[in-house]
Amino acid sequence: MFQAAARAMSEVFEPPFRAIFWKMLGFTLGILVVIWIVLQWLVTHFLGVAATEYGGGAGWVGWIEWSISILTGIGAVFVLGFLIAPISALFAGLFQDEIADIVDRKDYPGDRPGRALPFTQAVMQTIKFTGVVILGNLFALILLLVPGVNLVAFFLVNGYLLGREFFEFAAMRFMPAAEAKAFRKARGGTVFLAGLIIAGLLAVPILNLVTPIFATIFMLHLYKRLAAERQRVAGTP
Repeated sequence: MFQAAARAMSEVFEPPFRAIFWKMLGFTLGILVVIWIVLQWLVTHFLGVAATEYGGGAGWVGWIEWSISILTGIGAVFVLGFLIAPISALFAGLFQDEIADIVDRKDYPGDRPGRALPFTQAVMQTIKFTGVVILGNLFALILLLVPGVNLVAFFLVNGYLLGREFFEFAAMRFMPAAEAKAFRKARGGTVFLAGLIIAGLLAVPILNLVTPIFATIFMLHLYKRLAAERQRVAGTP
């Protein structure tokens, strides 16, 4: 499992995956810029309404605008910092089958290639991935703001959720959803430990941007290993 993780981390920065990362990051930054502009417009609009309704002179309005702009800027940094990982996860989900196809061609050219998920299922899977990352970042935010919260909770919850979602995605490329879930449950301990590795990466600022790409590659390698083990056991007299 650790070999699969090390292999996945080394591949994240190879040209094919790096190209996907830059596209994902570009979309993410574009959304964040739009959010920033909307926040600034809302503040300006609010101040304009307040000045019209309550009056008080241009000096009063200017002082309030300056104060609120500073507070808004500080708040926006935290808000955008929180949103960057979930938004990048959303766009990464759109490229997930592309990532998996690259892994199939590059690392398993002699194997039967995986099947891309149907559009509806892929959209639902993307939403689930995004929700998992949002939950993980909420835990990280709680750990940041509330002293004494146990780190164990962060890793246990995210280890389970991330392991489950990413492994089932990898498995569903080669088997029906019900069979993929059963396979994941049968190897639940291994999948959970793999999820802990992904959760560890999610907890590291900046590196958490590559978490969806790393996790997709990692779980495909892990699935391949576990599927080969199962085939060997099934073929044993």
